[in-house]
Amino acid sequence: MVKNFVKGRVSIVTPVYNGETFLSRFLESIRIQTYRNLELILVDDGSSDQTVMVARHWKGRLEKEGISMRIVEAPHRNASSAMGYGLPFVSGEYLCWPDSDDVLKETSIEERVEFLEKHPEYHCVRSLSWYFDPESGERTAADEKRGDLKKEDLFWDILEGRTYVCCGCYMLRSRDFFEIYPDGRIPVYPVGQNFQMLLPFMYRYKCPTIEKELYGVAVRRGSHSRRILTREQTEKKYRAYERLVDEIADICQIEDPKFRKRIERWKLRRRMQLAYQYKDFGKAAKDWRSLVKSGGNQWFTEGMRLLRRWLIETIKEVKCL
Repeated sequence: MVKNFVKGRVSIVTPVYNGETFLSRFLESIRIQTYRNLELILVDDGSSDQTVMVARHWKGRLEKEGISMRIVEAPHRNASSAMGYGLPFVSGEYLCWPDSDDVLKETSIEERVEFLEKHPEYHCVRSLSWYFDPESGERTAADEKRGDLKKEDLFWDILEGRTYVCCGCYMLRSRDFFEIYPDGRIPVYPVGQNFQMLLPFMYRYKCPTIEKELYGVAVRRGSHSRRILTREQTEKKYRAYERLVDEIADICQIEDPKFRKRIERWKLRRRMQLAYQYKDFGKAAKDWRSLVKSGGNQWFTEGMRLLRRWLIETIKEVKCL
């Protein structure tokens, strides 16, 4: 599918599910953007509340101010599926995909577009974010590392958790994105959409950082991404991530044995940490031995650190008896 992109237009694709209580805050942050050549594609993921009604109210309001808005109604599945319903409608030169419960600073779009127009050698850019309690408005602690903000090769840093995947911080050139996903369909998994959107892109291109907080992340208690899971649910989630990363490795055409081995170490490390979290020390030790065998002293040191932490926690528990 050959797509023509409108120069200067920014396409914003946002999935939403049961968002009637928070969607207006996000849409207001779109309305007040200083950059006006915007196209909002809001994908309702089969909401059972009044989300679509709220969206329709805002559609008229935004379009009166010159901001295009399309509402796509999709069957309920998950965010990555919803993205696949919205991406084919993208017509802008630039693409971003903020969450429906977050907010953009007034200059968020303008500053990123301005950077990309001044630096045609880059295919994407990202900003920083801040985290806030949507009830009080007060800032809260970040739940992702920022990492080395001068670094531009971000594929491994994103995969291995040394920097953030915060979706609304990133802006991509649409043409480059659709070279990766010509039909606009990203892999569908029940674990979000950011790895699918970012990792294949970051494997190809460098990504500089505008060191300004241009995107606000709402920390909602009980939200899908922050709800407390059982061990069975957590293990299922981890397995889904592993399958997703394997598929992304195929999309990136990663054939280098060293890189493939690095992905396997990523899996083992997560498994070891999960086993440790649930005090399954036999499994944690097994995964640790596999890590040491494949990665050397780096993983030996990490295993020793986890063992030391476990001993300290065990001693504290014994003292409390």
